[in-house]
Amino acid sequence: MSQKPEVAVLGLGAMGHAFAANLLKKGFTVHGWNRTRARGEDLVDAGLKLADTASDAVKLVDVVITMLSDGDTTEEVLHSLKYALKQGATICQMGTIGVEKTDALIAFFADVRDDILFIDAPVSGTKAPAENAQILVMASGDQSRAGAAETVFAAIGKGTQWLGEAGKSSRMKLVVNSWLIGLMQSLAESTRLAEQFGFSTDDLWKVLDGGPLAAPYAKMKLGMIASDDYTPQMHLVWALKDARLALDAADSKLPALENIADVWQQAVDAGYGEQDLAVIYKYLKA
Repeated sequence: MSQKPEVAVLGLGAMGHAFAANLLKKGFTVHGWNRTRARGEDLVDAGLKLADTASDAVKLVDVVITMLSDGDTTEEVLHSLKYALKQGATICQMGTIGVEKTDALIAFFADVRDDILFIDAPVSGTKAPAENAQILVMASGDQSRAGAAETVFAAIGKGTQWLGEAGKSSRMKLVVNSWLIGLMQSLAESTRLAEQFGFSTDDLWKVLDGGPLAAPYAKMKLGMIASDDYTPQMHLVWALKDARLALDAADSKLPALENIADVWQQAVDAGYGEQDLAVIYKYLKA
């Protein structure tokens, strides 16, 4: 194997596209596949080897990144590749697919291709951080065999946090996204209350700024609210999917998250799903 592993990126939506672009910039040989081929065509001139099938994309590579829309799709695609994958290849499953599907995929490859290293590696970060290689990779699996994966992670992110055996990272991802979802709902409601009292989003941020509550994420979302620009960094519909995955995996009641999921489902049903999750503010105001 050359110094840089050869990589396939399956799923060229916002995040997968950013991963492929950053790998190409850093001199990796990158194969790409997406069900809608047009998603990757703009990277062909930069060197992307755009495949017509997922099997064609993975057959020569050392590391396979999956960043697909949901667990069912990820499972379907990876099951179809069980004989196409190169001997000893590494799969880095980086989408948010929940606990059940992650555990099932770990068991599947242990059973049918035990030469394959499966790394559970969802990320903390959305579109803009991914484009700037500023995501955090939450990795779990056999780190002692993960040299090729770590080389790839270093090219697409600002750091990697190893969390233990495969499956741990998907659990932590649901924890992180549950916190993010709660923060967004609280921020939207607090902004509505501030407006009712005659304060602007700028007034609210000035009070938060410099204190312990001044989360950069809150500043970014307040900026979206102020400009009425909800160009998606994370689609509301995908955030709702993650809330449902957390609720499905939880052993205890999560009443706040349950209530948020109900409200966000109403917003998606009302046509807000393809905008950034900050659009929940606009839905509450409607």
